[in-house]
Amino acid sequence: MSRQKIRLGFIGSGYMGQLAHMTNYLNLPEECDIVALAEPRPGLAQSVSTRYAIPHVFGSHEELLASGLVDAVVASQPYTRHSILIPDILRAGIPVLTEKPVTLSVAAGEKLVKLGQELGSLHMVGYHKRSDPAMEYAKRIVDEWKQSGEFGKLRYIRITMPPGDWTAATDAPIGTSEPGIAGLLEPLPAEFSEANGRKYDAFVNYYIHQVNAIRFLLGESYKVTYADRSEALFVGESESGICVTLEMAPYTTSIEWHEGILVAFEQGFIKVDLPAPLVRQQSGQVTVMRDNGKDMPSYTTPVMPNVSAMRNQARNFLAAVRGERPAPCSAPEALEDLKLARDYIRLLEAYQ
Repeated sequence: MSRQKIRLGFIGSGYMGQLAHMTNYLNLPEECDIVALAEPRPGLAQSVSTRYAIPHVFGSHEELLASGLVDAVVASQPYTRHSILIPDILRAGIPVLTEKPVTLSVAAGEKLVKLGQELGSLHMVGYHKRSDPAMEYAKRIVDEWKQSGEFGKLRYIRITMPPGDWTAATDAPIGTSEPGIAGLLEPLPAEFSEANGRKYDAFVNYYIHQVNAIRFLLGESYKVTYADRSEALFVGESESGICVTLEMAPYTTSIEWHEGILVAFEQGFIKVDLPAPLVRQQSGQVTVMRDNGKDMPSYTTPVMPNVSAMRNQARNFLAAVRGERPAPCSAPEALEDLKLARDYIRLLEAYQ
């Protein structure tokens, strides 16, 4: 697709639709126009379309897809609706961005990925942390060190993310008292009991970002090898034998967000501290330690741009729609996250 403006449609205008996505695309006027909204709640549709100057409003996603008005859509829907809603978008041949995870269950994800591959449709999954400028910078350094070998082998990746204030006290979205439209939702995976199914659901809702980020920094697949009884630690090993850990809840914070990533080589490390997901105009921070045994050891802290991960994700989606570069995370890769989550819960079941 040429560099012309992309005509963007939104399917849904709830909390994440407005605060994580709509505001960011609205602030990229040289790259896109939000031209259509599908929202079945008429009062909310009217308020949101007025606030964001969206000229065309539809009561259903089917009407929006059939209108011919859009080049791409952002479908900010609960992931339990992805397997029901997204096939219609893929069949329409319209590129789509959804939130994570790709679906709820592995089985549903496999069907959705297969359909997308058969149709050749772009489905970008919104792992926005990959689009944080700090993460993009860290990934470049990791790949450079792996290629050069100057700082030894990659040895270890650790992510720590205790529960905290992920909204960063952001502004409230436009709300409504209208009831939601009843519709089908994907059920919990049949292989788990009700209790373990809900545990799996909670894990993919909260920690799937970090499961994905580990593979992003590794540059290769990995498997889960250990889950502790307290459910605070997720341990894995990559294809080449690199150890990875995810510390899920060593403690909690009430008004802060503590998300840290350590990528350790034999003679240096890259450390990333990420802000809360809905922070605006702020990227993460990077610290690089170098000690190759020849030069003076050093710490560097590059200054990151005042761009949030969500804003940069919007740019990355538009670039993928134009065919300028691949999406940061496509549906087939996102499916691997669900398999890891499933295997983690299976390990926990062994203690029961």
